[in-house]
Amino acid sequence: MLKGFKEFIMRGNVVDLAVAVVIGAAFGRIVTALVNGLINPLVAAIFGKPDLTGVGNFTINGAEFSIGLILQELINFLFVAAAIYFIIVMPLNKLNERRRRGEEPEADTLTTDQELLTEIRDALRARS
Repeated sequence: MLKGFKEFIMRGNVVDLAVAVVIGAAFGRIVTALVNGLINPLVAAIFGKPDLTGVGNFTINGAEFSIGLILQELINFLFVAAAIYFIIVMPLNKLNERRRRGEEPEADTLTTDQELLTEIRDALRARS
């Protein structure tokens, strides 16, 4: 039973998913800082309020409506989506496009040990 659980945990998909969740949480904090440090002050300068949640509020028969809350979350979503696209999706698409065209990124240069092993391999092939 524990062996099966260990295999499940060590599978690439689970590890990749865990890494994605951690990176996503960290990235979310960056976007939140961008919104709080740049966007909200711009909104405050334009509308005179610290964020859009206070804009467009009204009450009908005791029910409170907030257009600003919807706008604030929409702006937050758009910034998260734009950041993910420009920082993650677009560079990966460019890399995949290069691979399809056969333009692999330049590989690292071989170390001295790797060069010697390559020479030994080639010499052994030549003897056969």
